[in-house]
Amino acid sequence: MNTTLKQKVQKWLQWAVQNPKKFFTYSMILLSVSFIGSLIQGVFFPSETVVKIRPPVLYSKSKTTQKLTVNNDKEMEKIVNELKTLKIKRDQNALKKEDSLRIDYLFNQYQKLKNGH
Repeated sequence: MNTTLKQKVQKWLQWAVQNPKKFFTYSMILLSVSFIGSLIQGVFFPSETVVKIRPPVLYSKSKTTQKLTVNNDKEMEKIVNELKTLKIKRDQNALKKEDSLRIDYLFNQYQKLKNGH
């Protein structure tokens, strides 16, 4: 099977070398059809995933991203302070079910802020 495949590829390459205008024409037709197909797919069947990429703060010159990081830092600081008070409450063995739910919520919020989601 490998020899027949190699022979077919060599035969096709020889044809491409002998007929460069036809090869170029067929290649351009294939590329054009592929491009039009991808345009139709993008317009009529858009993908459902949305890519949200924020540039790193070091490379961003806009004030909004800097404000976001300052706000995130403030929120993270509030969360850490509240978790510290809940830790003191835990040390006194005075935690309730609502407190443990609050701890889970605060931890998840902290992770979201830290990861930038």
